[in-house]
Amino acid sequence: MISDAPLPTELRDLFPGTTANGRTLSVPLPPGRLVQPEEDNGGRPAFWLSDQPAAAGLWARLRAEHTRSGLWPLLLDALDDEDPEYRPWGNGEVLPGDMSAPAGHEPGALLAGWWAAHTTGDEEDDLSAAERLAVTAPFGREWPGLARPLTGRTAPDLTADDLAEQLLAGHASMRLGLVAAERGADALAVAGWTGPMNHTNDTGEVAAVLRDWENRFGARVVGLGFDTLLLSVSAPPTTEAQALAVAAEHFAFCPDNVWQGEAPQTLSTYAQRLLGDHSWVFWWD
Repeated sequence: MISDAPLPTELRDLFPGTTANGRTLSVPLPPGRLVQPEEDNGGRPAFWLSDQPAAAGLWARLRAEHTRSGLWPLLLDALDDEDPEYRPWGNGEVLPGDMSAPAGHEPGALLAGWWAAHTTGDEEDDLSAAERLAVTAPFGREWPGLARPLTGRTAPDLTADDLAEQLLAGHASMRLGLVAAERGADALAVAGWTGPMNHTNDTGEVAAVLRDWENRFGARVVGLGFDTLLLSVSAPPTTEAQALAVAAEHFAFCPDNVWQGEAPQTLSTYAQRLLGDHSWVFWWD
């Protein structure tokens, strides 16, 4: 095992300026390459991508090194695993230059604004006013506010390690990505991921909410697909009241989880699936 080895030269290019100075990485990496975004990012690559699927156990080892390396690992899924370009990752179909800084947003205000937008019908709405209110009952159009922080029985990072292993066991084709980010939530914006573009064009907003979930629910970003996001959660809701409050945040954050989820497509039904669930999956149509 390599001890206190400085970052390889190519990985230093992921960091702006001299911020790579003093960074170390003791985990040997498989063959891979830096990925440049399709649009100009000042010459800076968006992330590092492995050439082949991630090996079991590697995600956890790299996650444990994050405080020293400054690199957050991601398990990356493609729109089509057989596509040699491995979209959107292999072809640089990302826009890091378009994303704002997550720290510049207030998570509660973002969620409240999205809630208002999703609970208000429009002329193309297939639901009647009563049907739309039934989706988000018992809250209707009234934003219930942020759920209270929850306490978990497991360490957030170890919960993430376990989920990464489960994910690879069921989807072994996922590749490894490394992003120069202070925390997992920020990796989405730094990499320029555009998965929620039908919801918001600024992944910095999404990352701001994830930062808050890291603090309140012990969430960690583990995997990303073309338009999917997988989080580990060390402190999921364990009562119906807690689950309903968290479900409201999920609806504001990603309404397709409810609108296009299992029938009946209601907040209360969705909340039942959150009870004791240590993984949260989101997808944007």
